[in-house]
Amino acid sequence: MFRISKLTTALALAGLTTLASAADPIKIGVAGPFTGGSSSMGVSMRDGVRLATDEINKAGGVMGRQLLLVERDDEAKNERGVQIAQELINKEKVVAAVGYINTGVALASHRFFQEAKIPVMNNVATGTLVTKQFDKEPENYIFRNAAHDSIQAPMIVEEAVVRKGYKKVAILADSTNYGQLGRDDLEKALAAKGVKAVAVEKFNIKDVDMTAQLLKAKEAGAEVVLTYGIGPELAQIANGMTKLGWKVPMIGSWTLSMANFIDNAGPGGEAARMPQTFIQEPTTPKRQSFIISYLKTFNPKNARIDSPVSAAQGYDSVYLLAAAIKQANSTDGPKIKAALEDLKSPVEGVVTTYTKPFTKTDHEAITANIPVFGEVKGSRVVYAYPDDQKKASEVRVKK
Repeated sequence: MFRISKLTTALALAGLTTLASAADPIKIGVAGPFTGGSSSMGVSMRDGVRLATDEINKAGGVMGRQLLLVERDDEAKNERGVQIAQELINKEKVVAAVGYINTGVALASHRFFQEAKIPVMNNVATGTLVTKQFDKEPENYIFRNAAHDSIQAPMIVEEAVVRKGYKKVAILADSTNYGQLGRDDLEKALAAKGVKAVAVEKFNIKDVDMTAQLLKAKEAGAEVVLTYGIGPELAQIANGMTKLGWKVPMIGSWTLSMANFIDNAGPGGEAARMPQTFIQEPTTPKRQSFIISYLKTFNPKNARIDSPVSAAQGYDSVYLLAAAIKQANSTDGPKIKAALEDLKSPVEGVVTTYTKPFTKTDHEAITANIPVFGEVKGSRVVYAYPDDQKKASEVRVKK
């Protein structure tokens, strides 16, 4: 009897341990710049992630377990991103990570997740190399649901050279990995159209005077300025043109939609155009629901999301990860990765409905048919073309 009692007790304890383990939350790392010049993107992304997580948890979580976000501010600094990656992996034991705003921080941090076999869903960083860094390795744990620069740069050039007919273009790009990789993509896209930029100028983060760069572009006869940089510095470009009395169109990467560009540039930023995966207009029931929930939960100034693209992509990234964890029925990194590469069911997101968004050799959820063009008008971004607004009301799947 004694032996049976001991066995029964042991089995009971094992059962309790299993139940306790099953009830443990699923930790998801969230890395981004929540302070500093890139915080407009970082905070909007984080809030989108929080909103999706709250919805999923209220609906019962994943595998009967709640999602627990472990948030860290990388301050847009590569070295800080590296520290956070190691902390999330070794101390916090996250099963996956979402976020990454700055391309340089992403490239510096990803190798630790790659080595640990922990999936990362980049939801904002757009440098083309972000998902290609480990292409030569047998397995790649880096995914993305943002429009990478190899999509955006050709769109920018198409808008400037084909739609608008400008032949003399200038490029102003910041000195970060993001700016310089984007500048390279722009030059390649221009070359494909038989156009060479009349001026290619660089500026640094926190620069407040763009006079020298703008004068070179003006003297070269530039008809349009193509930009790759972050909001505050882009505003200095717009302000610099105003001071010089030289106003030509600004067409650039998606960051021209950020509040810290629009507000700091004022009238000088009016009519700037940029590719967008999401514009804050309720063109679908899902988008309407997202906008209402976001505004109610976070109450942003003037009922405007600081970085709508970041918020929407942050939101969608959590639903994509949750779908993979549910399908894998596991929090094991390789199993989550395998599920992401072969998602069986569509995932309804804010940006689009994701149907088979990834494969083993393609970790990009967004394709060229999805982004549209936005335009700054009256302190917010609107659709640049009626056809784009119509396109945004349709369910767009990966092509």
